Amino acid sequence: MAAAFHPGYTPLRSPGAPRRSGALAAMALHGLAAAALLSYEPARSALVAAAPIMVELISAPAVQSKPTPPAEHPKPRPVAKSVQPPAPVPPSPLLAAPSEALPPAPAAPAPVTAARPAPPPAEPVVAAPVAIVPPVFNAAYLDNPAPAYPPLSRRMHEEGRVILRVLVTPAGTAEDIQVRASSGAPRLDAAALDTVRRWKFVPAKRGNEAVPAWVLIPISFKLDA
Repeated sequence: MAAAFHPGYTPLRSPGAPRRSGALAAMALHGLAAAALLSYEPARSALVAAAPIMVELISAPAVQSKPTPPAEHPKPRPVAKSVQPPAPVPPSPLLAAPSEALPPAPAAPAPVTAARPAPPPAEPVVAAPVAIVPPVFNAAYLDNPAPAYPPLSRRMHEEGRVILRVLVTPAGTAEDIQVRASSGAPRLDAAALDTVRRWKFVPAKRGNEAVPAWVLIPISFKLDA
């Protein structure tokens, strides 16, 4: 198999291999010689008749390329450990404090309304009281004697006026006698008490009814000139 070469073809040189340049130059010389022989017709016919042309192509030596450094694989990023949150603790049951009974709220005071003044109550009809007629002690028909002048008081010239307070019964007798005002001489007071205790009285009257009542009796002791 014949290989055709162009006259202006210049094989590429590998910048880093001298052996490869020599091999290429030899191949180029062989190729030029072969081309010259083939272009000459008598020589070409003699060669074809003699034996087939065996052309062995010399492969160019493999270009030793610089070993490429191994690609650095990216370091695996540290996998962040997923921290699982702790399981929620169920809240402890709250113990309800014993509820204290609240005192009842005071009732709201009722609104104060201006009350109308109540009409004055009707005055009860009271019957006029019946006047009491006091007891009578000095009526002539009663014949009440005057008290006797004590002889010792006469000799000692004792004089005075006694006022007695006497409770007269409905029967007209003296139930109780009190000295309201003394004469200043005990003998004169005693003489008046003894005398009036025996007197008779007209009892007090309330209408036509005899009632007990108090009466004041004055008794004077005076010496004659």
